[in-house]
Amino acid sequence: MDAKNEWAGRAKRFMKAELKRRDVTYEELARRLTEMGIPETEGSITVKINRGAFPTWFLLASMKVVGCREIRVDDV
Repeated sequence: MDAKNEWAGRAKRFMKAELKRRDVTYEELARRLTEMGIPETEGSITVKINRGAFPTWFLLASMKVVGCREIRVDDV
């Protein structure tokens, strides 16, 4: 596995873990992001997270709406 794929996998696992920890579904994440002014659907979120190559804005906005106050690089 090359380094980019390794980091994409880490990002995917981190995102999934944070959502699970807070009991937030993809559908709920889509609703919260849309309320924040970032229109998303459950399907678009599923694609982004499953490929693990989502933009930084998506990670940060998602963590904000689920209540994640900090992201430690060592956790990724």
